Amino acid sequence: MTRLLRTGRYASLLATTAALIGLTLSASYAADKPFAGVTLTLASQNDQFGAVLAKMAPEFKDATGADVKVEIMDYGSLQTKTTADFVGHTAAYDLITMDIVWAGSFYDNKYSMDLTDWVKRDSKELDLDNYYPVILKSLGQWQDHYVAFPFAAYANVLAYRKDLFKAAGLEVPATSEDFVADAIKLTDPSKKQYGFVANGQLGAPSAQDWMQYNSQLGGSILGKDGKPALNSDANIHSLEVYKELFDKAAPPGAIQYDWGGREESFRQGLAAMMQTWSVGAPAYNDPTQSKIAGNAGITVSPVAKGLPASYGVGGWGMAINNDASEQHKEAAWAFIKWLDSKPVHKEFNLNGAGSFMLRSEMTDPDLTAKFDFLPVIAKVYENGDGDYRPRIPQYPDIQDIVGKAVNGVLAGTLTPKAALDQAQADAVKLF
Repeated sequence: MTRLLRTGRYASLLATTAALIGLTLSASYAADKPFAGVTLTLASQNDQFGAVLAKMAPEFKDATGADVKVEIMDYGSLQTKTTADFVGHTAAYDLITMDIVWAGSFYDNKYSMDLTDWVKRDSKELDLDNYYPVILKSLGQWQDHYVAFPFAAYANVLAYRKDLFKAAGLEVPATSEDFVADAIKLTDPSKKQYGFVANGQLGAPSAQDWMQYNSQLGGSILGKDGKPALNSDANIHSLEVYKELFDKAAPPGAIQYDWGGREESFRQGLAAMMQTWSVGAPAYNDPTQSKIAGNAGITVSPVAKGLPASYGVGGWGMAINNDASEQHKEAAWAFIKWLDSKPVHKEFNLNGAGSFMLRSEMTDPDLTAKFDFLPVIAKVYENGDGDYRPRIPQYPDIQDIVGKAVNGVLAGTLTPKAALDQAQADAVKLF
């Protein structure tokens, strides 16, 4: 997805922010630029923040002397190329954007540097109280060790069409049951209008989207013993609901959608509702990117009747390759601290990163004036669950297993029970 366009007002604001950044960094780093001559290579997911990281990297060089080369790639390539780098100990990448669900694998395999001691040492500089606890835990830690440090948090939210709800005389759904009923009511293929859209594509897309609905409907990937419980009654029920939504309320071809296709269908006006990550929210009311500008609303995702409010949290931490040289590790840690500093992270988001995560950002007048959905994100983080997709070392394999099961159900080749029975049998082998 493309970055937000900057208005003249925000160009002026960013110039002021950049000046403040210079003052901040002049106090933090020696005038002789301690990392002059160092070039860091950063492997970045191609979310909105990727292009912003590349754009802002020269500011870090101006302050510290270190070049940051940003290599942007899609999710599958990022996982494949960085894993090969870790396993081969080639140290091609110094910094890696780490998906929240890779935390256990990074720790278990010693892919990334343990940052725990550095976080403790620099806790005052980091201003840890400015982070929501769920973000510090989920985007960086595994078993009380920092395998990465948060830089781009996402809230699971419900995006909806205000105009379609008003025309139908419907309230925004407060429960999962209301969500399903409204999705079906708002579907009218003769108008190319569909009530719902989600990921159906084989693999990570369908696995991850179903997991969020599964959590909201009372399901869980793991049992209380920490072992797979994929074929539980609750999980089977939630997959039946997911299948019903695809059959009765999704646009044709949604079974092939990944995150990009899902987001585009909403921006193009095909879908009345979409549960999604907050990173995409700035685009929905941007007329340069969206046909529904002015009619998109953002609220918390509904949960099933009787369940406590618990909302999905996702996002990315910045990890340092365990095989990087000591000098590169020091420079990489300086980059992380710089990026997360209040003025820099504010500029990061004003530039279109969509990575709001600091408490101070939720009430910042410049940010709230531009992004009116920040109170919703704050509510999600205050009641957030970063473990509904289990961040255990076995997660990448479980994701593949679940993605195959969900896609098979959506394609009509398997029943929910048969698909999850097989998934359970495959998953238990991992333990």
